[in-house]
Amino acid sequence: MFRKAIMQDLDRITEIYDEILTEQEKGNLSVGWVRNIYPTRKTAEDAISKGHMFVAEENGQIVAAAIINQDQVPEYSAASWNYNAPENEVMVLHTLVVSPRMRGNGYGSKFVDFYENYALKNGCCYLRMDTNEKNLNARKLYKKLGYKEVSIVSCVFNGIDRVRLVCLEKKLHE
Repeated sequence: MFRKAIMQDLDRITEIYDEILTEQEKGNLSVGWVRNIYPTRKTAEDAISKGHMFVAEENGQIVAAAIINQDQVPEYSAASWNYNAPENEVMVLHTLVVSPRMRGNGYGSKFVDFYENYALKNGCCYLRMDTNEKNLNARKLYKKLGYKEVSIVSCVFNGIDRVRLVCLEKKLHE
């Protein structure tokens, strides 16, 4: 089940961030995040406050979360987008996380499907997202789901230096 996150979800979302960061620190994942820089509890708290954080629940337990809104980060201006989309028709997926304990159960794909349906319901057929060049698992998933890598932007991103930000997009048919 997918729903908007509430403040009572903040601890669990933060736990998922920590689980991923711990797995990265152990060398089991490469997502390009840095503990205490991005993502943080404040990242999730701000998104929940704005009504932009969504969660996936399984048996009453939050297993995945993501920020969905129309906020295109400034770094997107350096990308070579295939579609010259009107801003009001673009939906963006940020910081999709799945608990490492729940990997391999299709939650990432299901969350992207939710995102696409949410975008269409809100009049957006142009989808954009980004990931770190190091995050090969995310890149593989997004490619499988029909997203095209349009640019890699070198930047400081969310306070992390020397990021190579992969910008992806997809156009849905209304």
